[in-house]
Amino acid sequence: MKELVIGGRKFTNRFFLGTGKFASSEELKAALEASGTELVTTALTRIHEGDAAHDDILKAIDRSKTEILLNTSGARNAEEAVRIAKLGKAAGYNWVKLEIHPDARYLLPDPVETLKAVEACARLGMVVLPYINADPVLARHCEDAGAAAVMPLGSPIGSNRGIRTRDMIEIIVEQCHVPVVVDAGIGLPSHAAEAIELGADAVLANTAVAAAGNPVKMAEAFRLAIRAAELALEAHPPAATRTANATSPMYTFDIFK
Repeated sequence: MKELVIGGRKFTNRFFLGTGKFASSEELKAALEASGTELVTTALTRIHEGDAAHDDILKAIDRSKTEILLNTSGARNAEEAVRIAKLGKAAGYNWVKLEIHPDARYLLPDPVETLKAVEACARLGMVVLPYINADPVLARHCEDAGAAAVMPLGSPIGSNRGIRTRDMIEIIVEQCHVPVVVDAGIGLPSHAAEAIELGADAVLANTAVAAAGNPVKMAEAFRLAIRAAELALEAHPPAATRTANATSPMYTFDIFK
């Protein structure tokens, strides 16, 4: 597989992990270590540096190995998302995952407002990763607007339904010149492996790990599944066919003549 580089940073692990829903920072830290991830997402509101009254998420993250991608979860339009991004940038966080979803029931991203926010944050010099519908046209617009990668959804956030947008993701992978990170709806390690097999450059999951009975084991399972998919692609699997192909030479059956 091609080398994964986002915002000038090289990643050797294609599994990215969200930090919400973990029972404690200790559990999160163990899951991060098991996942081997080099990029985590978190909301700005969860960072409490030096605040003894709060469980500071930064205590769980080894920043010498892991990039922090602030997300704008809760933003309902571009203006709110850009405001959050600016606050993050002022605090020293230059990577932003743009999440703009005005509908609280399905949390589907607003394409119009997201594109506006990409343009604004790119002008600020930020590393911008927009969470978008699996829309190939929108993905290209985000790329042209300065996105460092695009993050099409597999299915609605936290639904654990897997990749229901397979055909569109294949087109996005084909047409985009920036990395494609499948985000949202990933519920099982097999879903993550499927994304990599489709050609995605990386996968982001959160609920599937954090809400598991054993988040640490699930984090490791995701790491191994994605690595297995990488190895399979590097091995150049044979093409699928419509008809059967004998695995043993047909002449072995001459004894029955």
